[in-house]
Amino acid sequence: MKLRSRAFSAALAAAACTFTASVANAGSSTATINIVLTVTAACTISANPLSFGSTGLITSPINQQGALNVTCTNQTPYQVGLDAGSAAGSTTSNRLLSNGTAMVPFALYSDAAHSSNWGNAQGTDTLAGTGNGQSQSIPVYGVVPAMATAPTPGSYSTSIVATVFF
Repeated sequence: MKLRSRAFSAALAAAACTFTASVANAGSSTATINIVLTVTAACTISANPLSFGSTGLITSPINQQGALNVTCTNQTPYQVGLDAGSAAGSTTSNRLLSNGTAMVPFALYSDAAHSSNWGNAQGTDTLAGTGNGQSQSIPVYGVVPAMATAPTPGSYSTSIVATVFF
């Protein structure tokens, strides 16, 4: 009897598998999902140090190069400015390195020929560029001029703030 009951159950299960129920739909409706991303103009700037090294008498100009890295969204126009620095009495056209009591003059230029003083007045003495979506390295050319009188020995420094305007 058990054998017959098992055979009957197996046959019933096989028959159930061959008859699949179909689902009836009354209709359908669709909707569109609009996907939006707004990219705004953006820029970042970072700076690498510019060191004039060590020297004794400054009988000839000391030329050195540093770099800024500017990253702006693609096709974003920008200008990079450099302020006067943290030493008292500095201006963008007459920058000074200070050891606390004595000063050493220096200049920053946006070109290798040292003909374009680099300041912070937009459209006047800043450096213009256009973003490409990647980091762009921008050289900073520094010059300590020859000095008729040797400066007092010591460590001279200043901090220049670089700004990217966009």
